[in-house]
Amino acid sequence: MSTQPEVWLRGPLPGIPALLQPVAHALLQAREELNELMAGFPDDKLWDKVAGMASPDFHLQHLTGVLDRLFTYANNESLTEQQLEYLSQEGNTANKAYTTQDLVAAFNRQVDESLSQLSKADPASLAEFRPVGRGKLPSTVIGLYTHAAEHTMRHLGQLIVTVRVVSLT
Repeated sequence: MSTQPEVWLRGPLPGIPALLQPVAHALLQAREELNELMAGFPDDKLWDKVAGMASPDFHLQHLTGVLDRLFTYANNESLTEQQLEYLSQEGNTANKAYTTQDLVAAFNRQVDESLSQLSKADPASLAEFRPVGRGKLPSTVIGLYTHAAEHTMRHLGQLIVTVRVVSLT
């Protein structure tokens, strides 16, 4: 367990616009906690479910995929076929070709890509509307970034409980 204060208490992150600091802090906090949680987690337990709830592999894949998709929408882009395929495979228990380390590394890369995008964000664009999903539902750039942070922390919490219970079996 880290002896440092939580990321948001360590001060501003260089290169990240002030209004997006909370998003970056949440993503970095999630990365720290996820890496600590998953260190040494056995690959053969990735697909275990607790009381019918989502398995660790689903949460790990979903955390990565949602960040990718929400940040794509924030860029005012549509999802690619590759992103849609990834979405369709999240939690697919038939695909066991990856390891815990693979999934954690993919999440870490996605956090890095998200932080890079945040560092390039124009604060003047944060209130601009962006279409989301097939239904082209309206959101704002800051709404997408904020939801990405909130959604990441929510699934991290679910992953923490699931991993701890699965580890007892």
